[in-house]
Amino acid sequence: MGEKFQSLPGFRDFYPEDCAVRNYVFDHWRAVAHRYNFHEYEGPLLEPSELYKKKSGDEILQQLFHFEDRGERSVAMRPELTPTLARMAVARQRDYRKPIRWFSIGQFFRYEKRQKGRGREFYQLNVDILGEASEVADAELIAFAIDLMLDLGFAAGDFIIRLSNRDAWIDFMQNESIPQEKLQDFLQVIDKMEREKPELTEKKLNALGSSRQAVDNFITSNAAEKHFTSIMTDLKARNLANHVTIDLGVVRGLAYYTGTVFEVFDSSKSMRAVAGGGRYDELCGLIGGNSSSMPACGFAMGDVVITDLIKETKKANARLLNYLGNTSATDIQVIIADEANRQQALASIQQLRNAGFRVNYSMTASKVGKQFTQAEHAKARVAVIIGSEFPEITIKDLAQRREQKAEAGEILEMVRTILATEPEGPLIA
Repeated sequence: MGEKFQSLPGFRDFYPEDCAVRNYVFDHWRAVAHRYNFHEYEGPLLEPSELYKKKSGDEILQQLFHFEDRGERSVAMRPELTPTLARMAVARQRDYRKPIRWFSIGQFFRYEKRQKGRGREFYQLNVDILGEASEVADAELIAFAIDLMLDLGFAAGDFIIRLSNRDAWIDFMQNESIPQEKLQDFLQVIDKMEREKPELTEKKLNALGSSRQAVDNFITSNAAEKHFTSIMTDLKARNLANHVTIDLGVVRGLAYYTGTVFEVFDSSKSMRAVAGGGRYDELCGLIGGNSSSMPACGFAMGDVVITDLIKETKKANARLLNYLGNTSATDIQVIIADEANRQQALASIQQLRNAGFRVNYSMTASKVGKQFTQAEHAKARVAVIIGSEFPEITIKDLAQRREQKAEAGEILEMVRTILATEPEGPLIA
């Protein structure tokens, strides 16, 4: 027996039903991006490893699929898109009016431990605004994330935006006399605070010159309110502020964030963050040199977690199932009742397909009853029966169980009329 092959750990096969779900998510990502006037772009799957090291340091290599290519270059399959975006924007920033509003839907790869909501390959929506320093851009991205969740069928109460700001923690560090060079160490402690044991957090904060009590007091106080006034005023004007909670416990682990940060969570917090992002004003300068400095902010949403959440949320899942039912159904089944007229049937099939309809037929000679069974399995709405009487044919509305005779030249118009009406019952062949 031959060797049995399987997909690699952390990689996925997408059968047609899985592709349909993925396309549903992509369609909503793209639709909301267009409503917000973002323009789609894309970068290469393979980049120089140095690009990611420049952003995150040498330790990032442990999370990458990287290798030396035949040109003896160190290259990596992309784990994220932001460094590529910065490289592209810096290279041609004079060619685009500011602010730059770009989005992308692409595939990414990370060599890390597999767990719920995270694989080694995944698809991700990336949405970014470059060249705008004001918090209007941050609010625009948060509004985008909220509208995207609503568009996917989630209701108020199903999800929450947790909004924070790293500048607030810089204020805290100054008050606690924690040196500026300890910023990343301190933020890492805050980022892990929900997941680590309290005594371990206390030990780390003590080593930095602070305490868990001081941190908790700061989080529950209104000392950081000034950092959120502008964004919350903006979201209130859009009637979206009820989806947002200020939560200083969110700082996001990546070092390049510089101000506002936010994450989207399901309300029960039963899974990892659905989406997240923030402001990264220094990255373009880091990638392209100080002369290329450009303010920027963005967020990303992965397909794995959002798909899991859709399936676990009643209203959102109902919307997905309705989409799948509509997109998987065949419009027309052409029944070839007389093989002598197969050529004429093929001409009609082509005409219907040219008109944009989804048309199915039996590619080999089959009994009429078997072809109607095919129509039932394909969830066809209409059957066009071509028999020995051609050019007279029979058109059957399988939902209403009504049929009528017509000439071949009338097929298109009659089918169009039937499909334009809502069926009153289940499809019955």
